Amino acid sequence: MPDVLPTVESPWPVAILAGKLRDYIDRLGTVWVEGEITQWGASGGNVYGKLKDCEAEATVSFNIWSSTRAKIPADLKQGDRVVALIKPNYWFKGGTLTMQVYDMRHVGLGDLLERLERLRSQLRAEGLFDADRKKRLPFLPHCIGLVTGEDSDAEKDVLRNAQLRWPAVRFRIRHAAVQGDRSAADVAAGIRELDADPEVDVIIVARGGGDFQNLLSFSDEELVRTAAACSTPLVSAIGHENDRPILDDVADLRASTPTDAAKRVVPDVAEELLRVQQASTRMSVRVTSLLTHEIDRIAQLRSRPVLASHDWIVETRADDLTRHVARGAELMDRFVERAHNSARELAMRLRALSPQSTLDRGYAIVQGERGIVRLPEDAPAGSPLVLTLARGALDAVSTGRHAEESSPVAAPAGTSPSSRS
Repeated sequence: MPDVLPTVESPWPVAILAGKLRDYIDRLGTVWVEGEITQWGASGGNVYGKLKDCEAEATVSFNIWSSTRAKIPADLKQGDRVVALIKPNYWFKGGTLTMQVYDMRHVGLGDLLERLERLRSQLRAEGLFDADRKKRLPFLPHCIGLVTGEDSDAEKDVLRNAQLRWPAVRFRIRHAAVQGDRSAADVAAGIRELDADPEVDVIIVARGGGDFQNLLSFSDEELVRTAAACSTPLVSAIGHENDRPILDDVADLRASTPTDAAKRVVPDVAEELLRVQQASTRMSVRVTSLLTHEIDRIAQLRSRPVLASHDWIVETRADDLTRHVARGAELMDRFVERAHNSARELAMRLRALSPQSTLDRGYAIVQGERGIVRLPEDAPAGSPLVLTLARGALDAVSTGRHAEESSPVAAPAGTSPSSRS
């Protein structure tokens, strides 16, 4: 009988115990509770999350069905401080206890989230989130520093995926606590140790996800400032899409998961070989195409009439040369003829102006002691004279002024009056 207390000899079936638990929990009804949302995940219109006590270390899971979600504030999120109307429900078949939310309201921003937001704003104002300060990751790191939990899934994911992509890659692993009170200091020490190692080309900080509380250490100010001061490129691979620790904003690269970090840091040797082969093929095709094109162009040029037969060049230039030679000879003959005529005219003019032509007509030139005699006074009586004729010269002596000078008799043509003596 269900009302009989169970004993070893007559134990209750599981169904009776489950039924009693369900009935007892159902009698609790709904209650208002206050807490801070530490996990908030939506799936199929429903919400599954966790509510943490604001003072003590106590947490309960809750779910919000889609019908209720439409009635509560749409801006509810992780970190909010809320009051919720919940009813405990015991699932008979699965044996699990859940808290169904019927109403939820804001009380104020959670203290924890408020502190994180103040720190985030301060670091942003200092420029630690600026894109221009982020360092470029090396194409092929020879040695990768890894800060992660010992024997964790994150460590295995990074190592396995990195070695699958590039088998020759080496790691320097620094195990650290990735949650708890000492995790922030431990991770910061690991970063400083690997940053001081000259062989480490890039550092990965990896953790395999977790709820909001477990990721708080990756928003610690000391850890974040250590990451910002790191001279080696740093990759944050906390592995939680919904929550974004401050380390993600300071890191040079944020990877969604440890597996994604390995893929982002290490190139795939098969892909790189394929890219090299494709590039080589493209270059070969391009060079072959270029050579073929140039060969076709040369063949087209050689097939043109101007290049197919070169005799026409000589013949055409020969005809032109003949015309130019004939034209030059003609022009030279004309030039010589004109020059000859001009010289002949000048000679004629010279002969016409020459004193010799006057002498040839029978005139003479009378020269005295003072030069050519032009007036009787230039040759007084007794003056020696020289008469220049057309051929030769005569000596004479002046007898003075001619008696008939007032009425001179016409002298023969070409005879100078002063030549008479």
